[in-house]
Amino acid sequence: MKKIFLKTLGVATLATLSLTACSLGNKNTGKETTKMEETTAKSDTSKDSDSLSVMIPEWAVPSDNLLKEFTDSTGIKVSINQVAWDAIRDKIGIAASGGEASADVVEVDWSWVGEFDSADWLEPLKVDDSLKTEMPTISSFSVGDKVLALPYSNDYRIAYYNTKHFEEAGIGEEPKTYDQIYEAVKTIKEKGIAEHPYPLVLTAEEKASTGLIWTAYTMNDKVFNDDNTLNEESVKAALKFYDKLIKEDLVDPADKTADGMETYRRITTGTASYLTGPTSYIGTVNNAEKSQVVGEVAPILMPGKTGNAKHTMALPEALGITKFSKKKEEARKFIDWYTSADTQEKVKCRTWKSSNKKFCISETYR
Repeated sequence: MKKIFLKTLGVATLATLSLTACSLGNKNTGKETTKMEETTAKSDTSKDSDSLSVMIPEWAVPSDNLLKEFTDSTGIKVSINQVAWDAIRDKIGIAASGGEASADVVEVDWSWVGEFDSADWLEPLKVDDSLKTEMPTISSFSVGDKVLALPYSNDYRIAYYNTKHFEEAGIGEEPKTYDQIYEAVKTIKEKGIAEHPYPLVLTAEEKASTGLIWTAYTMNDKVFNDDNTLNEESVKAALKFYDKLIKEDLVDPADKTADGMETYRRITTGTASYLTGPTSYIGTVNNAEKSQVVGEVAPILMPGKTGNAKHTMALPEALGITKFSKKKEEARKFIDWYTSADTQEKVKCRTWKSSNKKFCISETYR
């Protein structure tokens, strides 16, 4: 096995250069990037000085009833500031550079931990050994002995397929291998069911790099070598798969400029037939306010080379307390409440209508 000496940060660039050079060209699709800024009715309430401000992405927002339960039990009022995931990191940094708290409690992604620690933007949390054993992913949010955030989401990558599209194409079974996926989306396009059935993040952002990593990992059972360098054969195999999809026009040319979340959302508009993406889409595809394909898209296991993949990839998320928060005690009470098993089940779990099976959008750690 050969080695590719690339840092994770550079994989998005590698993917983008390799893919766009293949066949997308410079066609103007007329679609604008839709990087959502803070866009809910709850956004501005974080300015209420009497409330604990919490800045999180849409998939992490608890219901009003749950927040009321927290307030009733603690006396702490909470203002949710729903912000696009990508924008959260920028808002934390901009506020901290001026000695201000962007919010008391903030989303912390696994990939931000090193930067946030170096910049001293988060308040270290006291965590006993029993909790570390109970929630092993705490290690992803630790630097040495310091714990910077408590995880609330494993966010495993899983797959989704539009059962209606597959049925119309005469495909009776869910895809279990990458070859089956390719044949399926090719048939769906040929029959005019969906013009670009495979959504693929191609912009130079984290979703492109992690997407390449999980494709290589699930396709070839290996992505990193023992010395943490990327495995050349595995990554090249994944890029060849991408290249084939793009050259045969199975990927929307707009994906090369669209925000990654916009690319994912094509599964909810019915313009895509298959998606590998976040576990949060278990709920999203059946939310009539967000999806045009309610009841038509099913979550399935990740594909592999000869059958379903033997493993998947987790991109854990957590909650931390900003260094400049003036309500650190209240913030910790909220984090302990939010990451508890009882609260997480209420926030994340859904029953899949067609099979009456219970799925948790982001599995709890307890």
